[in-house]
Amino acid sequence: MKADTLAIHGSFAGDSSSGATTVPIVQTVSYAYKTAQELADVFGGKAPGYIYTRIANPTTSALEARLTELEDGIGCIATSSGMAAIASVVMGLVKTGDEIIASAGIFGGTVSLFENTLGRFGVRTNFVDAADTDQFSKAINNKTKLIFIETIGNPGMDVPDIPAIAKIAQESNIPFVVDNTVTTPFLIKPGEFGADIIVHSTSKFINGHGTAIGGAIVDTGNYNWAAGPFEDIKHLSKNMRRLAFLAYLRNIIYRDLGGCPAPMNSFLMLQGLETLSGRMAKHCENAEKLARFLKANSNVSWVNYPGLADSEFHERVGKLFNGRSGGLLTFGLGDKQKAFRFIDSLKLAKNMANLGDAKTLVIHPSSTIFHEFSIAEQDKMGVSEDMVRVSVGIEDFEDIRNDFEQAIEKALEVEK
Repeated sequence: MKADTLAIHGSFAGDSSSGATTVPIVQTVSYAYKTAQELADVFGGKAPGYIYTRIANPTTSALEARLTELEDGIGCIATSSGMAAIASVVMGLVKTGDEIIASAGIFGGTVSLFENTLGRFGVRTNFVDAADTDQFSKAINNKTKLIFIETIGNPGMDVPDIPAIAKIAQESNIPFVVDNTVTTPFLIKPGEFGADIIVHSTSKFINGHGTAIGGAIVDTGNYNWAAGPFEDIKHLSKNMRRLAFLAYLRNIIYRDLGGCPAPMNSFLMLQGLETLSGRMAKHCENAEKLARFLKANSNVSWVNYPGLADSEFHERVGKLFNGRSGGLLTFGLGDKQKAFRFIDSLKLAKNMANLGDAKTLVIHPSSTIFHEFSIAEQDKMGVSEDMVRVSVGIEDFEDIRNDFEQAIEKALEVEK
């Protein structure tokens, strides 16, 4: 089936007992077995079955199967959030003394995880310019255990050369982890370009309505875990083969950290997936129109959107993202005060710490999601004090444009 059809029908042919065509919500903590031996066999891996929803749940399994199909992967683990997905992957790959290479300009929460939390355990992260592919190869040493990027930096808006970075990772036998949250598999399937592991914050475009938190980890099957430097995973590969990493995560890291989604949240993600294709097309269409409108407005200091013709990433997004450039953009009005007045003057768009919602959302990154970093640190991450991040919704574009136009005018009224 094609992607649009998979998003609706993938991995679930209906409930045979009731005839329901929607994946049921199995809202339970645990699962009963008739005999002690049956449960012992499931625990021991001798028989399939569910034990505890912290480890697996039928509703969540349906979500995992559908995401696996959409990303052309070999398996998936759904998590309680996007950060839980990233944390689980990283905890499965690094130990004290290891190093990570990550692109600068990525989500502030991910930067905090890498620098603050992992830093406490002796794991170092080297941040490099996502636009300079050579920096990735120069940063590799014998301690490097993974390379991490976002398909489109949030909020840096840079677009890394995924195939080139994948080649660098392959030559050094290092797992290549790609966060596909902002683009989703409807713009790009990173595994087709060499990514080994894909992570998502399903809270964003996949859910699409701001109703549930969730995340996902997809193994693309590209990495040979039997030949990697990870002894625990290599040991599992004797029996689990290509699924060794996912087995290691689910049975140890994921199980022990407890980052599982609630069944209801998995159900809401499945609902979101059914309309993802149409929504992403509209998000991208509206974002490109808004970027052009802002670019033509003399009161706007700058606009950063990879779909604009003058963006250094314009040609790259055309090749990687099927001609679309995502639903996220940033722009500036000159200083923090104007940015605040603009946000305060909006009537339609919502001032919220989220993205990927059907509604248009704005935020001032410097004072919110990057507030714990110094101005110098923010500058290195591509964040300026006048920056406004916009997650462009699927409303009628004329309404979005009118709202932004009047808010920009009000933001400048004090000076006039």
